Amino acid sequence: MGIDVDLIFKIAGVGIIVAFLHTVLDQVGKKEYAQWVTLVGFIFILFMVASVMDDLFQKIKSVFLFEG
Repeated sequence: MGIDVDLIFKIAGVGIIVAFLHTVLDQVGKKEYAQWVTLVGFIFILFMVASVMDDLFQKIKSVFLFEG
């Protein structure tokens, strides 16, 4: 059982894009939009991690035969 390297690269890619957009918007003077971009990026990554955690918990349930 291992985490897909693809998922790590996706999270890193989203982080780099969000950081770039945040910096550009902050330099232009649109700090409110920069904060929104950061928040949306964080929520997007949170959903990605939540799906991985759901898969993990499903595997744990199947190992311990808690599935009905």
